[in-house]
Amino acid sequence: MSNSSSITEFLLLAFADTRELQLLHFGLFLGIYLAALLGNGLVLTAVACDHRLHTPMYFFLLNLALIDLGCISTTLPKAMDNSLWDTRAISYSGCAAQVFLFVFLISAEFYLLTIMSYDRYVAICKPLHYGSLLGSRACAQMAAAAWGSGVLNALLHTANAFSLPLCGGNAVEQFFCEIPQILKLSCSDSYLREIGLLTFSIFVFLGCFLFIMLSYVQIFRAVLRMPSEQGRHKAFSTCLPHLAVVSLVVSTGMFAYLKPPSITFPSLDLVVTVLYSVVPPAVNPLIYSMRNQELKGTVRKMIAWMFLNSDTFAFILHK
Repeated sequence: MSNSSSITEFLLLAFADTRELQLLHFGLFLGIYLAALLGNGLVLTAVACDHRLHTPMYFFLLNLALIDLGCISTTLPKAMDNSLWDTRAISYSGCAAQVFLFVFLISAEFYLLTIMSYDRYVAICKPLHYGSLLGSRACAQMAAAAWGSGVLNALLHTANAFSLPLCGGNAVEQFFCEIPQILKLSCSDSYLREIGLLTFSIFVFLGCFLFIMLSYVQIFRAVLRMPSEQGRHKAFSTCLPHLAVVSLVVSTGMFAYLKPPSITFPSLDLVVTVLYSVVPPAVNPLIYSMRNQELKGTVRKMIAWMFLNSDTFAFILHK
């Protein structure tokens, strides 16, 4: 048994005991990570470089891509490193940093998804007031509020979780450090304080989720009244993927964070964690780019430009 003052490192979950399976996990995570980097990087570049995409919707999408890059970069690189080098160790400070960054980014992402639902509601239900309600200053303030709220939430939970006395060993039953796994190592009733904070945060997220659902009820009512079938298809194509991502994050996050620490299903816990920490950052760029003709067109132009310039550069080198 150990206490928190004597713990210098934690041991993360080992995916497999054989070297072949470890390398397989490394390759799988590497593929997902590179896909997320490429997809989110293309969205960032497209929105930043094309002045036609300098609108509130794409501004929030740019922020979402930044958050997704940070979120997946917080969890996967360390897991890949451990699989590649056949180790499980992460330093105490590294574990605390993972908890802080992940809570910060996942909280900011959910607040941002709430703002994006409001953006879609105003665009579809109150199009004449869109410019006045979502001006550049209002958009910047809402985005700053999402990022700032995420930082405050992360500071509160990280400070509280790592102030608990830990005497349940140092083995974290997950591929990255997260609060539910830290609570399992606590040896006193003090962890109930963090459970209370988590419950409060979940209720805040549920309030955001309720706001999102109410927004989409109004959106779908307005869409169904549209005379143009093309307009209805465009509205549904941008709203339904957003709603699907929100539902996935809320359902899996509630399962992971509200489940009592004494109840554990290792395989199910791993799948749930992957669903809310790895899948959204990897699929968000695909969902938003494939369903958005303007963004898709800009990305195609960028790729064509890169191929054209690479051929020109190779021709010059050859000469």
